[in-house]
Amino acid sequence: MAQLITYQNFDTVSALDFSYDNETKGALDVLKWAYSHYGEGNLVYACSFGIEGIVLIDLISKVNETARIVFLDTELHFAETYKLIDQVKEKYPQLVIELNKPDLSLEEQAHTYGDELWKSDPNKCCELRKVIPLNSVLSGTAAWLSGLRREQSETRKHTQFINKDHRFQSVKICPLIHWTWKDIWRYAHKNNLPYNILHDHGYPSIGCKTCTAPVFNSGDLRSGRWTGQNKIECGLHQ
Repeated sequence: MAQLITYQNFDTVSALDFSYDNETKGALDVLKWAYSHYGEGNLVYACSFGIEGIVLIDLISKVNETARIVFLDTELHFAETYKLIDQVKEKYPQLVIELNKPDLSLEEQAHTYGDELWKSDPNKCCELRKVIPLNSVLSGTAAWLSGLRREQSETRKHTQFINKDHRFQSVKICPLIHWTWKDIWRYAHKNNLPYNILHDHGYPSIGCKTCTAPVFNSGDLRSGRWTGQNKIECGLHQ
């Protein structure tokens, strides 16, 4: 049996070679390997339920129809996002979809750190409501899946299929790295996938409603996140 690839032994494992000259640009091959190598107990998909997430969920369902998917519920998401999650649960009833909330309620957070922390200290807000909860989720697993694409931003353009994740001391697997924005939407429409209606109203990247704005006439798909702040990531992907 092949040695399980973990954060601790990542650098000693021979590089994995996945071809991306196929219909899913390597995504299905990577997913098949991931679930075969780690099994359900050591692998989780942390999904934001943006359009990339919906595509990845559909691909995952073809490989493992009972896969575990976690949504970091900051309690600050758009109503449209929660509606979409219900639609996905209905479409893929066998997938295990969990909504993971922070230990601190919004009221407790306001009492400790002040009202509207996302305005005064967005990094702290993301840490409390996303980073710490995901760290808790990943504490019992060896690897996690992410929908990152190289095209999304400068900070993501060197992402590999299999990555050593220093933030969470885990292995981060990114099957969609070679997909373009057009590839994502072509697949979604071809397969009649549900998606967040906010994508049709100028929101290419959708996070918390307090920190996400529509984007018009911009080549940066993430420019609507934390507008006016010196911030481009929530802290999960660093």
